[in-house]
Amino acid sequence: MTDEEVLDQEELVEEISLETATTSKDRAKLGPFRRLYAGLTTFDFVGRKRIWFSVSAVIIVVGMGALGIKGLNLGIDFKGGSTWTVLAPGVTQQQAYNAVSPTPLSSPIVEILGGKTVQVQADLNGLSKAQRNKVTAQVIVELAKLAHLDAKHYYEVSTSFVGPTWGSQITEKALEALIAFFIAVVAYISIRFEPKMALAAFIAMLHDLAVTVGIYAIFGFQVTPDTVVAILTILGYSLYDTVVVFDRIRDNTKPFAASGRMTYSAMVNLSMNQTLARSINTSMVAILPVLSVLIVGAELLGAVTLQSYGVALTVGLLSGAYSSIFIASPILAVLKEREPRYVAVRQRLASKGDRTISMSAQDAAMIRIAAPAARTGSGGTTPRRSAAPTKATSSKPSTPLPTDARSAASIPQQSAPAIAPRARKQKKR
Repeated sequence: MTDEEVLDQEELVEEISLETATTSKDRAKLGPFRRLYAGLTTFDFVGRKRIWFSVSAVIIVVGMGALGIKGLNLGIDFKGGSTWTVLAPGVTQQQAYNAVSPTPLSSPIVEILGGKTVQVQADLNGLSKAQRNKVTAQVIVELAKLAHLDAKHYYEVSTSFVGPTWGSQITEKALEALIAFFIAVVAYISIRFEPKMALAAFIAMLHDLAVTVGIYAIFGFQVTPDTVVAILTILGYSLYDTVVVFDRIRDNTKPFAASGRMTYSAMVNLSMNQTLARSINTSMVAILPVLSVLIVGAELLGAVTLQSYGVALTVGLLSGAYSSIFIASPILAVLKEREPRYVAVRQRLASKGDRTISMSAQDAAMIRIAAPAARTGSGGTTPRRSAAPTKATSSKPSTPLPTDARSAASIPQQSAPAIAPRARKQKKR
């Protein structure tokens, strides 16, 4: 690209920025959803990064505090022990606890799952097999009485036992799967994009993991193998949304940031506004079915096996949607703005007065479409600059750019002819 072409495009950016700024009041009259889906949002994600980081820091600090004080409520699959479940509609947690109090159970954990199922957990690993069988039989009898079952229906009280060795193996396998996932993700993004994007995505995933663990520690949700599977699922979802945003940032880097017409932070804001509607839509589409499974399936229909998985998915999806929008991209902007070339761009634009910081997705589309016309002109060659303005450009007022939400297909026919003459406006060099 020649110097004249760069100057033509810089003038084009400045003119579009000035004209779109004069229509900000008209755009403000539109509702937030209409601006969002029309590509007119100019939300400053990077400029408000201290707010997003502070919110996450508060949640993580409180969660880690609860983790240090209370710890995680590990299921028997991790710590080993015995569990008994029985269907007993209308029974409260206190009634269930009083029912098993006469048994030799030490510190039993009593829960009501789905409003209908009584679950009792206790650690019997320190007992011999004969003693464990005796205690198990006593608990079955007491829970059968609680559910109004006679001796012929004692089998409806289900029992399971997990030894300490099996629990430790499950924990090790879960940690191995998590570490392997992190290594694969960092390697892929480093090769496919760049190491700094991999670092930003890795930090965002650690953020999701810390928030999820903190929420589980605060509210005492039980950690089961289903929880581990759900956490890996939500990390993958968060990574997918982050990669989509990073891909748009990479596409915008060459025409906007690398060319020196926009700071890297401004270009990240532009990319985020371009993908904001998609991020919100995919998050809602993912979260609503999980909420229906959690509320309707687990609570109303009593499908308790879905509860652990549904809770982890709900917490993780919310955290993943937040981190992909408010954590990953601002961190990337902070890392990239320290590079010498982007420091120079920021200083040069600051000395001129940066007018592209609030560019919307629609403005960027107009620039991309009009730039080829500005470079080639009507004769198919790059226009030369003369010493003085021509008569046509000095006497004929420029046609204002369209500011309504047009489709991408209608912009070339209606916007490019109006933009090209202004981009070829002659100035003394």
